[in-house]
Amino acid sequence: MIEKIARKMRDEERGFTLIELMVVVLIIGILVAIALPTFLGARKRAQDKAAESNLRNGIAAAKTFFTDNDVYTGFTSGVAAGIEPSLDWTGGSPAVPNKISIRDVTDAHLVLVTQSASTKFFCIADDSSTGTHYGTTDAATAAACTGGW
Repeated sequence: MIEKIARKMRDEERGFTLIELMVVVLIIGILVAIALPTFLGARKRAQDKAAESNLRNGIAAAKTFFTDNDVYTGFTSGVAAGIEPSLDWTGGSPAVPNKISIRDVTDAHLVLVTQSASTKFFCIADDSSTGTHYGTTDAATAAACTGGW
């Protein structure tokens, strides 16, 4: 009798039941449903912070040019790339992701605009008499540069 039981235990294959596998899949699905929105939100915030950081570096380059020349006139994408080559510069409209767009250049005023990879627009306006203003904008009204980050 013991020999029969031992033979049956040796020949029997062991594994998970369908119910056990379905419970594991359900638990993994719940964890993914909780984690995915958190991950996507963190990704969007990181993309927005990267765009803001690029604008801060861009305004530093613009102020360097202003300090040397006493005017913003002449601050172009080529000049900007010479001062801050780590950034991608473009002149005028439209703002594109990960590029700094130089807008509204006058002797004493300058607006820089960029679009983050999450499609949100950010801007910095600097005026020699009123100072620097940070904000968000849309592609059509970049000169407004309202709000704040």
